[in-house]
Amino acid sequence: MSRKTQVRALKVALWLAGLYPLARLIWRGFTGDLGANPIEELLHRTGDAGIIFVFASLAFTPIRRFTGWNPIIQGRRLIGLFAFFYVSLHFFVWIAVDQTLDWEFIVEDIAERPFVTVGFVAWLLLIPLAVTSTRGWIRRLGKRWRRLHQLVYVTASLGAIHFYWNAKADTFLPWVAIGVLAALFAARIRRPKPPRSAPPQASA
Repeated sequence: MSRKTQVRALKVALWLAGLYPLARLIWRGFTGDLGANPIEELLHRTGDAGIIFVFASLAFTPIRRFTGWNPIIQGRRLIGLFAFFYVSLHFFVWIAVDQTLDWEFIVEDIAERPFVTVGFVAWLLLIPLAVTSTRGWIRRLGKRWRRLHQLVYVTASLGAIHFYWNAKADTFLPWVAIGVLAALFAARIRRPKPPRSAPPQASA
């Protein structure tokens, strides 16, 4: 299979994976399967999708490093944009549906509830990452682009904290998320190359 075909197949698979949570929510909405509290269900499912895709965007570099399959890195931007989409959808459901655009209450909630604060900051940090994800911005920013996009580590960490603080009695899944994030961070640490052995000296 040629490299071009591999990349095309990868992007098709990522598009299907990215659209699946939205399609499932729409289907559940049409069939009345969102439970007794549909707003809360929408908030939870969009939030889950957002954090999954943020975490997934961190997995591309380790996968490339461990498998040697370089074309996979071309899917990172798409997954990053899906992460921004679902986190933005999560935020929109909260301000427009849950809080009914009551801006005074929204601002108060962001300022006074820590889990809302960190979630809001995580969304804000995703905005410049999404805007500057194009090749044009990569060329304009040069080396600064890589430094800017290291904000994804902060965003992922804040997302995990938001998930944990928002949990009530059952914190099993938030702890799983924290463990996955820790594993992703550890997998991105480059192992130092072993020092080269000194060439044997010629005998006298």
